[in-house]
Parts: sequence; C-alpha cells; structure tokens
Amino acid sequence: MTQPPYLSPSYRSTILRAPSQALVLPPLGPDAIELTGPVFGHHDVGALDHDLTRRHDGEPIGERIIVSGRVVDAGGRPVRGTLVEIWQANAAGRYDHEADQHPAPLDPNFSGAGRCLTGDDGEYRFVTIKPGAYPWRNHHNAWRPAHIHFSVFGTAFTERLVTQMYFPGDPLFEYDPIYQSIPDTEARERLVSRFDLTTTEPEWALGYRFDIVLGRTPVEV
Repeated sequence: MTQPPYLSPSYRSTILRAPSQALVLPPLGPDAIELTGPVFGHHDVGALDHDLTRRHDGEPIGERIIVSGRVVDAGGRPVRGTLVEIWQANAAGRYDHEADQHPAPLDPNFSGAGRCLTGDDGEYRFVTIKPGAYPWRNHHNAWRPAHIHFSVFGTAFTERLVTQMYFPGDPLFEYDPIYQSIPDTEARERLVSRFDLTTTEPEWALGYRFDIVLGRTPVEV
C-alpha cells in the first residue's frame, strides 16, 4: 500500500477528518468542474516568488538551501507551466502564522511561503532556509521532522497534490506518525529529498533534489 489510510489513529487529527462514508461524486462532469475552477497564469507569479530569502529587507537566519526537481505525470512526461507552492517553518521551527505560538523565535526576514511555475522540462527551483523541527502536541513529546509543504497543480485545477518533503537522515522519522502512516517503505522514502551536489552552490547554499510525480487523482499526505 503506497498511500496512507485516511484513518490513522496514531495521527490524532485523522480521527476527526477521515471520511466515514463512501465517496460522492459531484453532479458536474470533470470538464465542467475544470472550467469553473481558478486559472493561473504567468502574471500571477512574481520574479522573486521562488526565493524565500529575498522577500524582506534583510537576510533570514539559518542554513540557506536550494530545493529543485521536476514535476512529471504518471507516464514520466514533464508537466509544464504548472503552479508549485511551498510553505514551511523557519530555522527555529516556527511558522509565521498566528496559530503557531510555541516559544521559538520568529524571523522578521522570513515569512516561509513561495511559489513558482515549472519550466518546459517540468523543472522547478526554490531558494529558502532549512526549516527546524517543531513540537505539535499529537502525543507526549511529539516533534515533527524538518519538512517543507508542497502544493502542486497538474494540467487542471482538479489535479492537485499536497504533500511534504523531508530531509535525509532525520532522527525523528521513526517517531513521526504522519511519516509512518505510509505502510510501504519505498513509498515512504520517496518523501525524503536527496542531497544534490550539482545544484549546491559553492560558499552559498546546499542543494536538495525532490522530484514529484502526479497521478490521475488528487492525493494528500
């Protein structure tokens, strides 16, 4: 089983969010749904939206990293011009959001969100700061591994993947019920980025590679 079950009791919020009844299809066909959904164009994405380190007056605190990869469909074909969005905690493990009140410092030069459009080869690229781990009160002494959230649209608004990218060698993997909710070991490891020396820039930033494959149906992890 490569996808996590909707109900995973060790991940406590799934007890409230997991569907308890069979899927109900909307009355409109897929084409009609796609036509009524939002449309994203190049004018919506700014020149620096992909660089989370240059959105404020000063430099953010933390380890600068480059995260890049390709977005492809299930057949391996590049998904061109699609919107990729990320959001994350800062280097201290805190989100720039009013709901996050745990006692870690905010960074006035890091808001933790970015977006870009894929190129003709399906490639995307972000410059950001490596996020820190943070407590999340799911169970006693619960800490999330460092991760970056991704939202990726396919060829239509109804084709959307929401997932998380992790970093290699994190000691919190074995204690994290979200990561462990995926039963298949190989599928679980596909959520872990790999260090990439070719995109690492000397004396400036480490590079990580995270390729994304879009299936036929929306998936959330």
